[in-house]
Amino acid sequence: MIIIKSPREIEAMRRAGAIVGRFFEEVKTLIRPGSTTLSLEEFAEEFVGRHGVKGAFKGYLGYPANLCTSINEEVVHGIPSRNRQLREGDIVSIDFGVVMDGYYGDAARTYAVGRIPESSLRLMRVTEEGLSRAIESTRPGNRIGDVSAAVQETAEKAGFSVVRDFVGHGIGRALHEEPQVPNFGAPGTGPRITPGMVLAIEPMVNEGGHAVEVLADGWTVVTRDRKRSAHFEHMVAVTEEGCMILSLP
Repeated sequence: MIIIKSPREIEAMRRAGAIVGRFFEEVKTLIRPGSTTLSLEEFAEEFVGRHGVKGAFKGYLGYPANLCTSINEEVVHGIPSRNRQLREGDIVSIDFGVVMDGYYGDAARTYAVGRIPESSLRLMRVTEEGLSRAIESTRPGNRIGDVSAAVQETAEKAGFSVVRDFVGHGIGRALHEEPQVPNFGAPGTGPRITPGMVLAIEPMVNEGGHAVEVLADGWTVVTRDRKRSAHFEHMVAVTEEGCMILSLP
């Protein structure tokens, strides 16, 4: 069931999303060669305490951290560790969420660690462009397939592939609600987009093939061909006029 949010609920989610957006503005100063992913997690722990919110991921289905920190060929759900050090030329995707007043905020960004290969820079740009085009397609009267197709067309036109095993989603009082928002699909298909929907749209784009697998830790998803992957996510609310990004500071 797709849950339509009232203006009051959307405002509550905007407040939660703004805190998430603020986190990404602050954490980017720590993305540098030599930092460990555990140091980013420790910053996130301090951040949620400072803002009086709860981390959305820690404890969710047993996940052990506030952040997902996924490096290079890791697509999503990389677990922070003192043994994972960022190196010059890496890219790292950070996924972070909070719960505030009973409502969730959720977003993700991929960062360059120092100077990165041009191919990785292009991968990040195309993934972010796919997110922008998907957001533009999120308007009343369209369908979820229009959003999905915008991501797929952007990625594949650039010679990349989209992950098919993990998708975006509705969000509200639960982290994952209906509808699912795949990063592939046909225009004009799927549920109709209506005012009051709140969606977490999150392109995951691979340099190589779309196939992925889960490592032995039970969480970390990697590309099967071990080529790099980028991940960007915004939480958006559908309005009468179009949509509004909620996960900005």
